[in-house]
Amino acid sequence: MQDIEQVILVDDQDNELGTMEKMQAHREGKLHRAVSVFIFNAKKELLLQKRANGKYHSPGLWTNTCCTHPRQGETVKQAAVRRLKEEMGLSCPLHKAFTFIYEEKMSNDLIEHEFDHVFAGIADGKPTPEASEVEDFRYITVDMLDKELRTNPEQFTEWFKICYDKYFFELFKG
Repeated sequence: MQDIEQVILVDDQDNELGTMEKMQAHREGKLHRAVSVFIFNAKKELLLQKRANGKYHSPGLWTNTCCTHPRQGETVKQAAVRRLKEEMGLSCPLHKAFTFIYEEKMSNDLIEHEFDHVFAGIADGKPTPEASEVEDFRYITVDMLDKELRTNPEQFTEWFKICYDKYFFELFKG
């Protein structure tokens, strides 16, 4: 594993522009490549994770199954498969659902500005989350998720709320 994590800087068409140290990219709000994974079980419930309290931003918030930044030379799908295994202890076929760009100010004067590649899959195995990344996890129905997002939006990450509001129906394709 790399000592200093790098992110891949991109333009708004996802063309690579180079790399930058991850925290510097987040301090400067540089657009960089990211991956988000949404796992559903056979009952069409979404697997959410609660981010560990030690995370550098958005600690203790509920979000999609897992996220990451692809490494240099790694495809976005390879990054999604890797991170699902590392963070949640799961493996399953993944399909690309959509991409989107977002920019949001986070805690600690950080800015998430990501070209996010979103993948979805179905898995019924029991997650075995990495404790340094994930505080808790749960499966939730779409109806219950909709209710929670309307009543307690502050309990969810910004990128998750964007995905849900604008693109959630895309996750059910394929």
